[in-house]
Amino acid sequence: MKWIQHLWIVTCVYFALGLFNILFAWLGLIFFFAPLIIAVFRHSKGYCTICDRGRLFNLLGHKLKLSRNRPMPAWLKSLRFRYAFLLFFWAVFIAILAKTVLVFASLKNPASAVTLFWTWDVPWHWAVPETDVPGWAVQFAFGFYSLMLTSTLIGLICMLLFKPRAWCVFCPMGSMTQLVCKWQAKRHPGTDSAPER
Repeated sequence: MKWIQHLWIVTCVYFALGLFNILFAWLGLIFFFAPLIIAVFRHSKGYCTICDRGRLFNLLGHKLKLSRNRPMPAWLKSLRFRYAFLLFFWAVFIAILAKTVLVFASLKNPASAVTLFWTWDVPWHWAVPETDVPGWAVQFAFGFYSLMLTSTLIGLICMLLFKPRAWCVFCPMGSMTQLVCKWQAKRHPGTDSAPER
């Protein structure tokens, strides 16, 4: 299906929308839940084959030849690193939710900056809508957009240094769907589940 090859546009549109209105960051929850829903109901990691971010890395790495196309270090492919990164990902997501709750409870002002690599605040105040949007909704949008942008930048760095889809090896969503598929295979013996990467 040729349309799958063009799904990289989805990633570009998502980040472009967030430049103009941070509330579009909420759309990122689709990328968060869709892989899990497919894994639960279809017992497969089927989302990985159509992942828009993976398609972007393919385009840049293979077609535009921006990747060094070198093997990844063994430690970066290890189960220990993958699950440690998954736990870190969840810790960051929980921190985003905690900050959102603080804003909801009026104990914290909503953000107006995107945090890159969980360290650097980049001013993004122009993307805050002027309408009467609850502060907690703005706070979650900034947190989630920061997470999505940072993880994409990590994927781009890995694409440049290693193989085009090096990010996919330790992608938190891929690791989560892998665990769901294993759990489903135990519950329903005989069904197909994704092999260990």
